[in-house]
Amino acid sequence: MDLASTISPEDFLDWTTFEQILEMDEDETEREFSKSIVENFYEQAESTFVEMETALENRDLNQLSSLGHFLKGSSAALGLTKVQNSCEKIQHLGANMDESGTMEMNNNELCLEKIQTTIEAVKEDYAISRSYLEHYFNSL
Repeated sequence: MDLASTISPEDFLDWTTFEQILEMDEDETEREFSKSIVENFYEQAESTFVEMETALENRDLNQLSSLGHFLKGSSAALGLTKVQNSCEKIQHLGANMDESGTMEMNNNELCLEKIQTTIEAVKEDYAISRSYLEHYFNSL
């Protein structure tokens, strides 16, 4: 089953933000600029996921927070809201805060457990977002 045909794009993509990227294309039928931005994001995200797994194995909360922050920014620039939100949770948890960043947790084990669960969720959100974007660009 094609994920892109079964999801609501608005759950994963902020069209206002994404359209700002699309407006930079010189040719609206080819969409070379926006495609290259999205493809670069795929590479960044997949590389960052590998780094997150390594940081999780090393129990490096500071690195996890930094990686969450990095991928949060990249996904926000494209309007990938679910990926952005999950990455923000990783950023906060890596800083020993709750998922919202409002309360100190001071429990490394609990933070690492929650980060592991959130990494699994963000990978699923990423896969759905990627499927949707690939469907969008293939339908041009």
